[in-house]
Amino acid sequence: MNNDTNTTLNAAAIAAGCAASASHVAIEVVAETGSTNADLLARLPGAAKAAADAPQDVLGDTGLLDGPTLRIAHEQTAGRGRAGRPWLSAPGASLTFSLAWPFKGPLQQLAGLPLAVGVAIAETVASLGVPVQLKWPNDVLRDSAKLAGILVETQSAPDSRIWAVIGCGMNLLMPDELEAGIGRSDVASAPWLAQMERNALVAALLSRLAGALAEFDDAGFAAFAERWNALQAWRGEPVSILDQGQIVQQGLAAGVDDIGRLLLDTPSGRVAVLSGDVSLRRTA
Repeated sequence: MNNDTNTTLNAAAIAAGCAASASHVAIEVVAETGSTNADLLARLPGAAKAAADAPQDVLGDTGLLDGPTLRIAHEQTAGRGRAGRPWLSAPGASLTFSLAWPFKGPLQQLAGLPLAVGVAIAETVASLGVPVQLKWPNDVLRDSAKLAGILVETQSAPDSRIWAVIGCGMNLLMPDELEAGIGRSDVASAPWLAQMERNALVAALLSRLAGALAEFDDAGFAAFAERWNALQAWRGEPVSILDQGQIVQQGLAAGVDDIGRLLLDTPSGRVAVLSGDVSLRRTA
């Protein structure tokens, strides 16, 4: 755990810096955990068996969730990205948190949620002086390199609501050992954000996210489509859709529609690609 006061997280300090949109969000800070997403998933309403089977250091004395909850860790040792890929981070150099949020449902109404979250994060980061772009469906890019990733996992509750656990990992600094562990050169960092008082940064992100999630619950992704398209990386450029490493579609990136499908202009016309475990790459 990093003891630098600038990077020390405190639940009360985060809450004090939040806007009214996030005043009802419970905030939990832990020194270390495996995965903040896994922690919250084990405590969702209706997850009684998962909760009973969860290790005590996950549940502690906090029990099942009864409202929106942010869980943030100084260090996350088993972070996950899409398709079960590991998300590596380092204390003080990364921001890793998850936000559990109940939606009215049904599940199909949550199409486009990762993209709406991306809009909220990108707009927050840009307002703090770090312009970024969005890569479909769940990445935040800085100078075409990955700055942050988003993972959304959902679960139905007995009262018919749908809970989403929204995980975010953001690279603030990129020490040599972290870059070596990631093993990729197309990763970005944001040293300007790393200089911010960490609780103020988290409060800014949570405030914008809480407002965006409430808006999404009422209006769906249609309320975000224009904003996402304004932030799209590689707009008008040739891209490829890959499924398990194999190219399944190619075309020019043309934004997203009102439910979050990626639009590609191809020689045979415009096609819409629904997110799944597919990946998007620039075509060389």
